[in-house]
Amino acid sequence: MKIGLQITAFDWPGGTPAIGPTLARIVRQADDLGFDSIWVMDHFFQIRSVGHVEDPMLEGWTTLGYIAAHTSHVRLGLMVGGVHYRAPGLWVKAATTLDVLSGGRAWLGIGAAWNEKESRALGFTFPPLVDRFEMLEETLRISHAMFDGERGSEAAFQGRQFQAERLLNSPQSISRPRVPIMVGGGGERKTLRLVAQYADACNVFGSPEAIARKYDILRQHCETVGRDPDEIERSTLQNIDPVLPGGGGRESVDHIVERFGDLADAGAQHIIIGMPNADDERRLDVIGREILPAVRDL
Repeated sequence: MKIGLQITAFDWPGGTPAIGPTLARIVRQADDLGFDSIWVMDHFFQIRSVGHVEDPMLEGWTTLGYIAAHTSHVRLGLMVGGVHYRAPGLWVKAATTLDVLSGGRAWLGIGAAWNEKESRALGFTFPPLVDRFEMLEETLRISHAMFDGERGSEAAFQGRQFQAERLLNSPQSISRPRVPIMVGGGGERKTLRLVAQYADACNVFGSPEAIARKYDILRQHCETVGRDPDEIERSTLQNIDPVLPGGGGRESVDHIVERFGDLADAGAQHIIIGMPNADDERRLDVIGREILPAVRDL
């Protein structure tokens, strides 16, 4: 079992000047404790399920570059990128740049996006869902071409949403055959079909029963397209709130380990954790010293 950390909030003590140093401390601690991955959201405003819209929110790729400079082992990615925020070429160049500068530790996380209010507030176009899925598939096709070989593809790309004349990618990614692609979302007809066709990982959330259903549907899509489902890493995003020494937290370590075991039985291979107050060093310490050793062999 792999364990990742998603950092979703930056409203830490000390205000804006403390965001950088606090983030550096958090990711160094997670890296030292043996987390497998660190993720940030691809949002420009805080989302309603985490905090107030006016709460601090950092741009994702820039943040991952900063995290890369303060870590040595963890893989790094967006959970997950909104396809309409960047052109396909920029998606691939950003992921490749992070991969090269981090020594081969990048993920390319991407999805069809949902935050219409955020998009319109900052002037991003927000196409209808059918168009965003078309954008997502074309971006995935372009990504495969740009990650191909030593420098990408010489061929032009002509899609309904995007056109490109030369899919050059130099320097090429260190991760081969490409920066691993995670397509986020559990849509059973379109999203999981795109995972089966193009991705190296999926990310779904919910109960063990819910994610087991999603993984089963993914297997069916893999059968349809002729792909081995074991080539695709099965991840899930889960929130925890561990009980802390000295007070705080609501979920015992034993309960979290049992819950992770149920998720593993449902097919999860990589659990990405979201939790409140990630700046509290005790939280990561409990996970790293008590939970990670107990779930590694699940």
